[in-house]
Order: sequence, then structure tokens, then C-alpha cells
Amino acid sequence: MTEPDAQRSNIKDFLTSRRARLRPEEVGLPAGNRRRVPGLRREEVAVLAGVSPEWYARLEKGNIAGVSEDVLTAVASALQLNEEERIYLFELAHTAKGSARKPARRKKAGPIAEPVQWFLDSATLSAGFVRNGRLDVVASNELGRALHAPMFNSATTVANGYANFARFHFLDPAAKDFFLDWEGGAAATAALLRAEAGREPNDKALHDLIGELSTLSEDFRTLWATHNIRFTHEGTKRIQHPVVGRLDLAYRSFDITQVPRASHEMSIYVAQPGSPSEEGLKMLSSWALTTSTEPTAKA
Repeated sequence: MTEPDAQRSNIKDFLTSRRARLRPEEVGLPAGNRRRVPGLRREEVAVLAGVSPEWYARLEKGNIAGVSEDVLTAVASALQLNEEERIYLFELAHTAKGSARKPARRKKAGPIAEPVQWFLDSATLSAGFVRNGRLDVVASNELGRALHAPMFNSATTVANGYANFARFHFLDPAAKDFFLDWEGGAAATAALLRAEAGREPNDKALHDLIGELSTLSEDFRTLWATHNIRFTHEGTKRIQHPVVGRLDLAYRSFDITQVPRASHEMSIYVAQPGSPSEEGLKMLSSWALTTSTEPTAKA
């Protein structure tokens, strides 16, 4: 499949999947009893968006180049897209036009700046790491490596010198014991990769990763077919660590701005003060001092 064909297919599949999830009664239309497709019909989306059925049919076939922002906004509203899905739709349109400049934070990256590593190393009671859009871990502090020791120690998940969250989630059986909410994490992982594929359609390494996961993991294939996307990554992570046991950790991710600006995010995992999980992190920090967990290579 050529690159333009792949882009059109991506647009088609995304719009079709968003249309299929809406029930007529959710948008004020009669449900009827002779529907041959799930969700809304194309012509119903066209009416809601204020465009002709023929025009919307062309759009859903992937002909998105040249579509105005007003029309895209109307289509997004008709399909009840959330904020991340709206951004994703606009990014698909920009990519199809071939003339849009990526946001500065999405440009190709050089090495992680030394002060970023210093910051990570100074956070002694926080598990921290930096990942790129392919979910490769490109920098980490000692506690971050200790927390994710099963991933760093797994030959299945390490490629080109980097531990990779997606490979660990979908290709290493140990992940289902490590992540107590494996299903939720797997869905988020696939959605993060889907969003990155929309931003970086020409990233060969990303295409290779998606191809590998699609070939080797039925779970990934199922989640990839949903076309769900996710940009932000934060919440609560429940982990069954092989050394210190159960950990309930809050985590949040932040974009890193550096020159050249990069598609890197820093994630920080912390425990509630005074909680058993905080005691677990302290124990894990002590264990890390006696264990050789090699840091990941710089990007």
C-alpha cells in the first residue's frame, strides 16, 4: 500500500469507527428498525454536519485534503468527537495536505539534554523516565528502572538498545502479572501508538513496531482495529512488583521542550505520602542500590 493510500485508509477507518459507535437516538434521530449498519448512516452524519451526503461520502473515503477547518469542526461535532479525537482528525487532514508544519514538540529529537537526566536523578522518591512517541524508554532514573525491572530485563521488549512499553505489554506474558489493570494499560498503549501514527505517518520505525505487534499479538490487532486514540497519559497505575509487591502509584506525563524540540514525554510515578505504596517505593529504592539495572541508552 502506498503512503497516500495508507493515509486515506487511516482517515476512512477512523471516521467509520466514530460513526459506528453513535446510536441515532443519541443525536436526536429516530432509531428505526431496518438498519443494516451499526451506528449512524453516512447521510445522517452529513445532515448533522450541514454538508451534502455526496461530499461526506468522499470525505469518509479519505479525500480530506483541502477541507476547511470549519467543515472539519462541523464533522467533529456531528460525530461527537472528544478533544483528543478532534486534534487527531485535524492532524490527519494536515498530513493529507502535505503542507502543514508539525507542532514544534513533534520534531525529530536529538539526545536527551543532560539537565533532563539530572532532574530525573534528583527525584529520589519518584520513579521517572522519558519516552518517545514509539514508547521507547530513552532515559530513566534509578527508581524508574527498578520499578520497571521486568521490562528492562526482558529480552522480548528491548530493541535497538531501548526498552519499549508496547512490546512489554503485548509480547511478554509477564506483563499481565506486573500490570494489575493489564487490559486498561493495553488499550491506552495501543491508543497512544495510534495517535503517534497520525502525527508521524512517515516514521518507518513506528510502522515496523506496529507491524511486529500486529503480527505477534491478537490483543494488539483487536485494539488497533478500534481506532481509539490518546494523547495524554496520566492517572493511577496498579503494579504487582516481583520484589516489593503491590504498588498503587499516581503518574503524570509532561512534554519536554529542548533544542531541537522533541516528541519526548517525561513520566513521573509517585505514591501517596504515608501510604503502604510509599513504603514500597522506599524499599524498592534500597533494593535498587544493591541491584545492577543498567540505564537505557540515550536517544
